[in-house]
Formats: sequence, structure tokens, C-alpha cells
Amino acid sequence: MDAARAALAGDARFHFARRLITRPAMAGAEDHDSCSQIEFEAAVARGEMALNWGAHGLTYGIPAAELSGIACGQAVIVNISRGVIPVAERLAGRVTVVNITAPNAVLAKRLAARGRESEVDIAARLAREAPLRTQSAELVTIQNDRTVAAAAAEFVAVLRGLAVGVGEPELNRL
Repeated sequence: MDAARAALAGDARFHFARRLITRPAMAGAEDHDSCSQIEFEAAVARGEMALNWGAHGLTYGIPAAELSGIACGQAVIVNISRGVIPVAERLAGRVTVVNITAPNAVLAKRLAARGRESEVDIAARLAREAPLRTQSAELVTIQNDRTVAAAAAEFVAVLRGLAVGVGEPELNRL
């Protein structure tokens, strides 16, 4: 995501939604907004979250304000759980799910390098079956078992392809 965000910086056709997570900011981790669980639940209760889910002992969400560009046809890129794809499909006229995946051995190595989870937690995460289901969304899969630059270039190419016609409100995207 960071590589794609950098490659598309300054291109008004795209907006990378910022997530709200109940995890403090950490060097080398995703740039996100942090809050406590109580603050997160209050934001949900006030209707401020368009999408929210729990995973890995944390709560994640996409504030509704982050999706405002959809109304004017901007391509809004969100990093979400597979479980909230049905909700995302109801939020925009057109949704494309970009499934970025890699073999478990590659994922295990990358997760261990982040240093945020124990070996047991990583094994449990990789053993968890997380089916990818869509109803109306187009599905694009990127195999991320190579360099970050190569996978990011493919992701950016997919995003640029989605931006054709951006600016026309009837082509809302998420």
C-alpha cells in the first residue's frame, strides 16, 4: 500500500483511505490513526465509521469521511478485512477487490520480520481459513511472492486501469 500510495501521490483521481486502529503508532508499521477501544466504540456509535471489524486482538475501521471522494468519482483505496467486503459492495456503485496474496512460507517470514506477533500467533493466523467472497465486486489477484517493487508496480497498474473515467460520478469506485 505504501509503495502504491507513493507512486500515485499527487494524482487527484486516487485517495488512500486512512484506517483507525486500536493500536498505537509504531515505527515501520502502517501509518494510521490510533485510539482506544472505548474511543473506537464511541465513533461507531456516532455513525462515524463506514466499515469496521476486529482482527488479531485489535479493532480496525474506515471512517466515513475517508470515503467522501466516491461521490465525485474518485477511486478510493481501502485496506479492509475480507469479512466486510459485502458492506463495501453496498457503499459504492463499483467495487474492485484486489486480493494481494503470497504462499504461507513467504507470509510467515514477512510477519516474523515485522516483530509484532509471536511464532504461535503467526502460525494461528496462517492456519485461519479466510474465504474471499464477493457478490458484485470484480476480483483481481496479485501474487506477492517477489520484490515489493514488482508487486507494487502490478498493484499500481491495476489502480491506474480502474481510474479510467474517474471524475464521472456514475462510476463511483471503492
